[in-house]
Amino acid sequence: MLDTISQDLTILLNELAEQATFKKGQLFVVGCSTSEVKGAKIGTAGGLEIAEALYQPLEQFAKQHGLYLVFQGCEHINRALTMEREAAERYQLEEVAVIPVVKAGGSMSAYAYRHLQDPVVVETVQAHAGIDIGQTLIGMHLKRVAVPVRTSVQRIGEAVVTVAKTRLKLVGGERAVYTLD
Repeated sequence: MLDTISQDLTILLNELAEQATFKKGQLFVVGCSTSEVKGAKIGTAGGLEIAEALYQPLEQFAKQHGLYLVFQGCEHINRALTMEREAAERYQLEEVAVIPVVKAGGSMSAYAYRHLQDPVVVETVQAHAGIDIGQTLIGMHLKRVAVPVRTSVQRIGEAVVTVAKTRLKLVGGERAVYTLD
């Protein structure tokens, strides 16, 4: 199962990259219920082994596109986000005092905290794109205009997966111009 979820995630991320334009240094938020990946109810059967299998393709994707990964924790830490200190400082985000663990933060966030180079936890971000594995509701951590991206992979393990990119808000009326073409 672990190989399959890693492979499926790799396929999904490659398809996302075909449909989205990333700039170096952007934030990519990850919400993940490892319980849902296993086929159990969110928050009931998580596992670090699943987090590890998902982390590797996410890390490779982030390096390939120059992105900062941001891992959303569960409601027991108010969905606080684990990320590299460098990213938090770049975006002037205030660090909060919590360390995600499996039972309070979730397996994915706990795994990330232990594998990032210099992890910190922040309360909120406005990410440029993201992936939601298991209906963890990452929308609160995306920029205002989120656009769903359709991929051939609709589940990771047993978990429903949703992918989104964001775009600038279009302002103006019928006379507004959005491109120089």
